[in-house]
Amino acid sequence: MNSPRTKLYRDKHNAKLMGVCSGIADYTGVDAVWIRLGLVVLSITLGWPILAYFVAGFILNKKPPHLYRDEGEQKYWQRVRQSPHRTAREIRAQFRDIDRRLANVEAHYVSSNPRLTAEIERLR
Repeated sequence: MNSPRTKLYRDKHNAKLMGVCSGIADYTGVDAVWIRLGLVVLSITLGWPILAYFVAGFILNKKPPHLYRDEGEQKYWQRVRQSPHRTAREIRAQFRDIDRRLANVEAHYVSSNPRLTAEIERLR
């Protein structure tokens, strides 16, 4: 997946310090508060996560402002990153449902329905 929507970025728009935690939250779909809380707890217990935070802050690129047009698109790409196979399965199921409904409409339209024919003739 080389799409820019599937990369990890620093999210400076929702940042508190460098935007790493908000970028991870955007990437995973987890609330940024939980990511920040986890970083604080790990930093207190282990010490090295704070160094990893600053290294990631310098390595990661800023999130492009045009990346997501709306909230729905952002949620979609988070689901793709979390489970691409499940997302593809959900989309296929939605298309099957749309195809089934369209087939029902087509069958109703082309079937010989005298009441529908009479109503169309009255409208002419």
